[in-house]
Amino acid sequence: EVQLVESGGGLVQAGGSLRLSCAASVFTFDDYAIGWFRQAPGKEREGVSCISNSDGSTYYADSVKGRFTISSDNAENTVYLQMNSLKPEDTAVYYCNTGWGHPTSYDSWGQGTQVTVSS
Repeated sequence: EVQLVESGGGLVQAGGSLRLSCAASVFTFDDYAIGWFRQAPGKEREGVSCISNSDGSTYYADSVKGRFTISSDNAENTVYLQMNSLKPEDTAVYYCNTGWGHPTSYDSWGQGTQVTVSS
């Protein structure tokens, strides 16, 4: 079973940056795609970005395209989400999970990491 631990969240002013980390405990990390998801207060969880560790292909939701960059360090079994030009609407708990399924299709989630962007 793959275990994922998110970290790197915090409080930042609008326009600022944060880098989130998703550390995975899995032997064959490069067989997996890893997705970042977020859930804002009162809203459904949504997909933000995804990376395939086998070929490096990436995907971004329209709301973060051009501002967020996903990357992977296969040697460290870690996926990063560099978030620049943050907006108050990016405020949410951010989670990572394997694959890029609909958020309701997952049985379990980690504790997530809180990102708060002040205006």
